[in-house]
Amino acid sequence: MRKFHLLSNAHLDPVWQWEWEEGAAAAVSTFRAAAAFCDEYEGYIFNHNEALLYKWIEEYEPSLFIKIQGLVQAGKWHIMGGWYLQPDCNMPSGESMVRQILLGKTYFKDKFGVMPTTAINFDSFGHSRGLVQIMRKASFDSYLFMRPEDRVAGPAQEFVWVGFDGSEVLAHQIQDGYNTLLGQAHIKVEERINKQTTQDVELVLWGVGNHGGGPSRLDLNHIGALIESTQGKDEVLHSTPEAYFADLAKNADALPRHRDDLNPRFVGCYTSMIRIKQKHRQLENELYQTEKMLSSAGIQGYLRYPKEELNDALHDLMLAEFHDILPGTSIQPAEEASLRLIDHGLEIVSRLKARAFFALSSGQRVAAEGEYPILVYNPHPYPVRGVFECEFMLADQNWKNEFSMPVVFQDGVRLPSQAEKEHSNINLDWRKRVVFEAQLTPSSMNRFDCRIELLPSKPKPQVELVDGDIHFRSHDLHVVINTQTGLIDQYVAGGIAYLKEGAFQPLVIADNGDPWCMDTDGFEKVKGAFRLMLPEEGTAFSGITEGILPSVRVIEDGEVRTVIESLLMYDHSAVVITYKLPKQGTEIEVHVRVYWQEKDSMLKLSIPTVLEESRYVGQTVYGVQSLATDGTEVVAQKWTALMSETDAVTLINDGIYGSDSSNGVMRPSLLRGAAYTAHPILERPLMPTDRFSPRIDQGERIFRFWLNAGSRVERLAHIDREALQRNEKPYALSFFPHGEGHLPAAAIQLEDNVIQLTGFKRAENSKDSYILRFFEPTGLARSTVVKIPSMDIELPIGFNGFELKTYKLDKQTRTLLECELMEG
Repeated sequence: MRKFHLLSNAHLDPVWQWEWEEGAAAAVSTFRAAAAFCDEYEGYIFNHNEALLYKWIEEYEPSLFIKIQGLVQAGKWHIMGGWYLQPDCNMPSGESMVRQILLGKTYFKDKFGVMPTTAINFDSFGHSRGLVQIMRKASFDSYLFMRPEDRVAGPAQEFVWVGFDGSEVLAHQIQDGYNTLLGQAHIKVEERINKQTTQDVELVLWGVGNHGGGPSRLDLNHIGALIESTQGKDEVLHSTPEAYFADLAKNADALPRHRDDLNPRFVGCYTSMIRIKQKHRQLENELYQTEKMLSSAGIQGYLRYPKEELNDALHDLMLAEFHDILPGTSIQPAEEASLRLIDHGLEIVSRLKARAFFALSSGQRVAAEGEYPILVYNPHPYPVRGVFECEFMLADQNWKNEFSMPVVFQDGVRLPSQAEKEHSNINLDWRKRVVFEAQLTPSSMNRFDCRIELLPSKPKPQVELVDGDIHFRSHDLHVVINTQTGLIDQYVAGGIAYLKEGAFQPLVIADNGDPWCMDTDGFEKVKGAFRLMLPEEGTAFSGITEGILPSVRVIEDGEVRTVIESLLMYDHSAVVITYKLPKQGTEIEVHVRVYWQEKDSMLKLSIPTVLEESRYVGQTVYGVQSLATDGTEVVAQKWTALMSETDAVTLINDGIYGSDSSNGVMRPSLLRGAAYTAHPILERPLMPTDRFSPRIDQGERIFRFWLNAGSRVERLAHIDREALQRNEKPYALSFFPHGEGHLPAAAIQLEDNVIQLTGFKRAENSKDSYILRFFEPTGLARSTVVKIPSMDIELPIGFNGFELKTYKLDKQTRTLLECELMEG
């Protein structure tokens, strides 16, 4: 006798072809109908996940919420999944995935007294392998998913999914969809019963629609008759995910194991609506950095930790990660609302970061006469060396034909520094932008002082031309910019050449209007390439009305770096590439400002390397994922790398996720010209043919990359910290302190070169405890020592490869103890 677990559910996207208000309305009506059916039909169980939807019910129809609480206690309504919502499962950071679960589990425990053990992501477009460790440490033992639904994603429909750290969960891939048409649920069940299989236990999902609906009276009557007709032959019952997996677990030892991600699917989603992706990354960065700053101040008593305000911003971030928002598959009004949502979170965090900054500036000495103090807070628990930028106003306007050169000092020692063009365009020697190289101490405020040297004029850039090309040379680096193409023709680090000619070439790739890209896993056909603007074209594009400028030019030069600008164009679009080449070190910064007007086309950068026989890898959720090198579009987070047995080229970004690689070429994807929510159906036209249809990502977009190269071991050991430093940037502000108070101690210090502090926040259920989350990012076992100087704590911690550990810092007992991921 076979056993069929029937899982009644309602697929409710908060946002997709509709805005959130309509999603909330659909949730209320669906839950109301489901609750009535739970009362009416004996043995029937309704299943639903996503804390966000329950929060809507609680706010908009509280009497229904109370009724659902009673149904849950009676076992007639099952809280499944237990996450905040069904997020994208590739692009959010590991810390964001922890928060999706933490917020959801906390809500369901507080409101319903339940703790689901099966995680649910029916509709998310692929799944990072890094989820496994997070789920296990959040007390999940199983995972129910569907996509990629065009194939069996693992070795079988049921399998044991193995995480980067060796953690395991049971996994089931839904084989015939999570919903059904009205009145046809019993047909789906009958087809499964009649299908000849060797499985003793099966799971069948049913529920009306793709915009609410869920159970219907017609379906429940048909299913009830079917259950009666199968008695004595097969066991068919209304059930829950946990009940199904409890049966599956009885034969878990016989299941195959899967040691990879569950990708790719809908590869256009790695790039569509790039503004949402960039702002999502920005809110992630700003929120987690600000938490670290507030926690540093909070544990030492410099301010009250603003938990409620931070939670508002966190809820904005969590909703922005929904699997039709972050992947860019919703309608234009939903895109605009989502950007507004993220901006709301960013505004909250901006104010809180300033609050933390001023609190942490306590005890800084009063500036001496003629000094302009610059304070830089390093949120990371280790020294950070880099180039820092800050703007400030001179004490008085200088109307003379002179140039006030800012020079930076630290403890009386002059640092490499230079003046660069400020954001303002007021042509007066008054506003200053200073760039300087320094090393910041861990988790603390760093003090620099700027003094002014008067010069007859701003120094002119020094350019070395060889055969007409720009050659940049330092002790560690040799870069050649081709003045006929505007591209990098040589990148030599430590005496080794790593790039081929034509690096950072913008390419226009053949695409279509489908934001998902359901019909392909790659973007390989090149339609064309951007070319260097002619001097007359570049001058006109730059808004210059007097004289003619070259389209490749050095715009800044000094003790810290040389900055070179290139202007390129293609059809109706233009690109400004800015190369920032350091006088120390080998990491180059590349800004790409795009003016995009192409439709049914994708924009990629081509970065050819000498590592033709190489592996392609990228950062994923608390891990490093091996990526395809056959031109398949892949997804990664803050960095990707090509690596041979001995060498590696690494590329950090500040807000993209898609790329491809083949034959030693990295091609990050910048944006697309797809349509809004254009879904291919049968042979029907993808788009209306009788009117103008707006397209995604037309207009100006800005991207930043940091490229570096060196030995494989050295690059992979440092890239994760470097990527976090570029994304969670130390915060610099010119501020004249009052000199009162006491200098805060360094909040946290790590005594190694690899381990990451990915989260530092106040505990959910305690005013006197803080949570610290650490991660080993290379896959190699290692140890570190955590120091908290203000509490005289010094604790050695060992890690296995890719291991995630959570610790609770208790202010009252002055102890740091390992705790559960969910802070229990």
